[in-house]
Amino acid sequence: MAELSPSRRIRRTPFSNGVEAAGVKAYTVYNRMLLPTVFKSTEADYHHLKKAVQVWDVACERQVELRGPDASRLMQMLTPRDLRDVAPGRCVYVPIVDETGGMLNDPVAVKLAEDRWWISIADSDLLLWAKGICNGYHLDVLVDEPDVNLLAVQGPKAEDLMERVFGAGVREVKFFHFGEFEFQGRAMNVARSGYSKQGGFEIYTEGADIAMPLWEALFEAGRDLDVRAGCPNLIERIEGGLLSYGNDMTDDNTPHECGLGKLCDTQAAMGCIGRDALLRVAKEGPVQQIRPLEIAGDPVPLCDRVWPLMAGDKRVGQVTSAVWSPDFGVNVAIGMVRMTHWDPGTPLRAHTPDGERDVTVRENYWA
Repeated sequence: MAELSPSRRIRRTPFSNGVEAAGVKAYTVYNRMLLPTVFKSTEADYHHLKKAVQVWDVACERQVELRGPDASRLMQMLTPRDLRDVAPGRCVYVPIVDETGGMLNDPVAVKLAEDRWWISIADSDLLLWAKGICNGYHLDVLVDEPDVNLLAVQGPKAEDLMERVFGAGVREVKFFHFGEFEFQGRAMNVARSGYSKQGGFEIYTEGADIAMPLWEALFEAGRDLDVRAGCPNLIERIEGGLLSYGNDMTDDNTPHECGLGKLCDTQAAMGCIGRDALLRVAKEGPVQQIRPLEIAGDPVPLCDRVWPLMAGDKRVGQVTSAVWSPDFGVNVAIGMVRMTHWDPGTPLRAHTPDGERDVTVRENYWA
């Protein structure tokens, strides 16, 4: 694959100096920003994540801030999830949809106050969509991208490391909640969340000036814990069924097709832009849906485009993410499958770059 040319249009992050010093080997571009993808190797990073602790530069998960008297109204207009009972201090995973019910993003929404939210976005231009809705409906909300840069601490030793930097109180933070903690005289919101199934935290670092001091403090505190720089890991995320916007789903898919129908309170989410469309989807049900897939044979090649899923000579879906799992000894995959063929145990065939492979639809993910 040809190299990407660096430019100011592909933004560095406040943690990039630390990432480079740690020996990053590969990046992808996410929200027009650098996101590390490999340090030692995908498999070596995977094994380390499962046994120790890693610090991830995920500043590319930009924040969209909603601030003002109508902030909660705008937040509800963006998602079919009913947010009326969400109290300040909570984080919620929310599908964001357009007027057709198509997925625009699948962020974590952080409620700071009744009149203030941060939306920690996946890879799409949600800021522009939110600004458009705000101005089109003449809402009293400031919609902006604040100087907040996300740093994740993930892995089974994450609690031990975080306690050394933020104090014992960090252990009391519940899953998908956040608390305010002090670092070098600066208040920071720390949430128990993250893009892995290994457990950990995400630190909402306000101000680029404090980013590298925090990075360095975590590494200094975690020397005996075998702390390393890491990144979201392809193998671990597929094993755990963590979806990737732009890979496993796009605006062509509804939340119900993505297995997120349980988050759509379409009767209660009054004001949601896509509510009417999703009411029809909820009544009729999806005709295709994301499923875990097991692909037979040797390790599959890189899945950088969809692989057709076939039943005989009929296309019944597509593989959207796939990789070899060292721990399970199989090729683990995620795909979109038609309802006629999505039952667990259904045999299919995938057209991959190195030929046809047998595929089996699974009932559950691996982790």
